[in-house]
Amino acid sequence: MRLPTIRGIIDRRILANFRVRPNAIARVLPPPFRPKVVHGWAIGGVCLISLAHIRPRFMPLPWGIGSENAAHRIAVEWDEDGRTLEGVFVPRRDTSSRLNALAGGRLFPGVQHRAAFTVVETGDYISVALTSDDGQTRVRLEGRIADALPATSIFSSLAEASQFFEAGAIGYSTTPTNGHFDGMELRCRNWRVEPLAVEAFESSFFQDPARFPLGAVEFDCALVMRGIEHEWHSRKELCCPGKC
Repeated sequence: MRLPTIRGIIDRRILANFRVRPNAIARVLPPPFRPKVVHGWAIGGVCLISLAHIRPRFMPLPWGIGSENAAHRIAVEWDEDGRTLEGVFVPRRDTSSRLNALAGGRLFPGVQHRAAFTVVETGDYISVALTSDDGQTRVRLEGRIADALPATSIFSSLAEASQFFEAGAIGYSTTPTNGHFDGMELRCRNWRVEPLAVEAFESSFFQDPARFPLGAVEFDCALVMRGIEHEWHSRKELCCPGKC
């Protein structure tokens, strides 16, 4: 499915990340994806993103819609036309917007689930919590803008972390058709991240012991982006071998 190019503003985007044992995360990845490994770990997490003025590229301001959204993401690689590509696999998307949920796979990539979001932003403090209408997703994050990554992060510097996540601009999401994945590429006019010192972070997906065994998942770091002009560009659909 070729989706229209979408333009808008990222008011606030938090990338809250876990480091995960590669063999554990490989079990939740469908083919053709495999974990992208950095310093011996795979990276998974939740993107909590507040979007404003979202509209097809041909529509001028002040048209556009805003919404709170969450995407559970796993950094991945896959082979395509003899090349190794990288991006993220998105097993779950949640949104505050009824339109986004209805338009999932039409205007926006993949299946999108409705959720209730609670957001508090005061100075350098940010709190985001969500519970999906179907009860399958719960996320809670609290943190403050910081000067540096946690000393326990696998990334040696903010620059290394920024480069890693900027390279994951292509995302593939699940669709109603088993084994088929909608693709979108995020293009930011100005890429800038700041560290977020996390005071609390809960994810029902990555902290589910039925999905990941004890000790396989550890919190790594969180980054925040604000006031980013961007576009979403459609990428060709991917599918599992034998499903195309």
